[in-house]
Amino acid sequence: MVSLVDLTWPLIQAAATSSELTIDMLVVFGIIAAALVLFITEWLPLDITAMGVLVALIVLEPWTQISPQDGLMGFANPATITVLAMFVLSEGVRRTGFIQWLGDKFVEWGKDSSSRQFAMLTGLSGTTAGMINNTPVVAMMIPMANDIAKKTKTSPSKYLMPISFISMIGGMLTVIGTSTNLLASDISGRLIDRSFTMFEFTHLGAILLVIGFLYLFFVARHLIPERISPEEDLATGFEMDQYLTEVAVRENSELEGKTVREVVRALSLDADIVHLIREGEKFSQPLARKEVRPDDRLMIRTDRNTLLRLLERENLRIAPTTAGLADGDEGDPQAPRRLVEVVMLPDTDLMGETIGSLRFEERYEANVLAIRRGREVVHDHLSEFKLRGGDSLLVLASDQAFKQLGQDRRFIVTREEEPPKQRIAKMPIALGIVAAVVGLAGAGVMPILVTALLGMLAMVATGCLRPNEVYDSVDWPVIFLLAGMIPLGTAMEETGGAAYLASYVVDLAKVLPGLAMLFVFYLFTALVTQVVSNNASVVLMIPVAVDAARLIGADPFSFVLAVTFAASTAMLTPIGYQTNLMVYGPGGYTFGDFFRIGAPLQLILAVATALGIYVFWGV
Repeated sequence: MVSLVDLTWPLIQAAATSSELTIDMLVVFGIIAAALVLFITEWLPLDITAMGVLVALIVLEPWTQISPQDGLMGFANPATITVLAMFVLSEGVRRTGFIQWLGDKFVEWGKDSSSRQFAMLTGLSGTTAGMINNTPVVAMMIPMANDIAKKTKTSPSKYLMPISFISMIGGMLTVIGTSTNLLASDISGRLIDRSFTMFEFTHLGAILLVIGFLYLFFVARHLIPERISPEEDLATGFEMDQYLTEVAVRENSELEGKTVREVVRALSLDADIVHLIREGEKFSQPLARKEVRPDDRLMIRTDRNTLLRLLERENLRIAPTTAGLADGDEGDPQAPRRLVEVVMLPDTDLMGETIGSLRFEERYEANVLAIRRGREVVHDHLSEFKLRGGDSLLVLASDQAFKQLGQDRRFIVTREEEPPKQRIAKMPIALGIVAAVVGLAGAGVMPILVTALLGMLAMVATGCLRPNEVYDSVDWPVIFLLAGMIPLGTAMEETGGAAYLASYVVDLAKVLPGLAMLFVFYLFTALVTQVVSNNASVVLMIPVAVDAARLIGADPFSFVLAVTFAASTAMLTPIGYQTNLMVYGPGGYTFGDFFRIGAPLQLILAVATALGIYVFWGV
């Protein structure tokens, strides 16, 4: 029997031999190579790298064939605008407390069973991620998971990684689940004149969600190590026992009469004054102008060797009752200061900054006592430590600073002692708006771009969101990343670079059937996504997949789907997807934990996705 590949092989060979490497292709490949290096090294934030790609494409127009008008079309692209509107819609739902309310109901249902609690957390994360962007879903689930872990004396490590993984899979329930889906839909419409409908792949996404849940429930939760001890408090979790000491100022100390600011400068050592106690009264930030007097007690953050030098040099002594932080500092609502763990979100303007350059203490009137990155905990030279997305900061904060950090969308407060005020009365309205956005687009009444923009305006008009909250709700680095990378895909098509790369892929078609080719494209895209952003990977891979499918006589739409699903499920490393970075620090995971738990799931999903595409859409 003659196969389709046998019939089309002469055409494939002719196409491959006619596709010669040109200067135009080399220029575009050079831009891609430079972008990959910057994405992997994170020398620059991802959105700045994307803007650099955009500028390079425009400047090198004679070779890239991208005019200024073409380059700037990324900002007016329907995918970019729709993603922006979906961020606002997600924030509107978050402000009404829907997920918190639903989570409380589930917590009550599962309070007597760790299995039910795990099922509740993962089930809630996976299903809501189909309607709300999965990043804010995980941001809302982290405090909930930590609260449940604390109450049930379970390690939060058991919950957080599964929440991240299942939210990725849940994002594939609808086209609005992730920004990657919307971008892939736009590229698909441009290249093969077929965009995704709202529920284009919901049936396959639901199957994968069930498969992922079963793996996480029956396998992963038993394999995930307890990196964070179930009963340890924040100070212990950040190994602060040896780094916080209370010292008393002796008579005739050289520090006497100096302000705290002058003391810190005079010490010229790696030490911070956390608070000052005078005659039983505690003084916290701001401390800079307060003068030091004899018998004052200072809580100092420093290591043992530096402490010994301070005691000898500055005429200090260890306070007679020293217990690190006062017992009331954590968990006592009457205490003036309390310990808070906050996580820095990926792709914010804080990337590469230090505690010193941010003037953190002055901005928030709070002290950073330690920073955790995965299993590594840093106590020394904090003011010089460059921050990355996913870093966990142990902060000693006043109630006001606690609220300020909770409202800053660049951070997640991972352990909230009292939930933030929500607009509960607006919850039905917000849910109705999202339902209308999804329903009208799903029924084909209006394009998703139009319904999302209408929904965004409705959130403000109905009071679910205040006007001043709209701009803060948008993840602007993602918007600039999309706008910068979209023209790169166009350049690959216009210069013939995508067809050139596809001509090398088709050699596999002589030995592999179409189903296996889907599997190969899924795996390769998944690997690419581990080192570059998911949006960048679909921009690079979909044009190649489309041209390869055409050369072997396969359905290009099936290959677009394989790339799209793979780009949204990067589970091998903590840097592969931003939700992984968000749980990396709070869970205390190692880099290898993600590979050990994520690799089997990634392979299972690769097989299931390829088979599902083959059954539902063919090859």
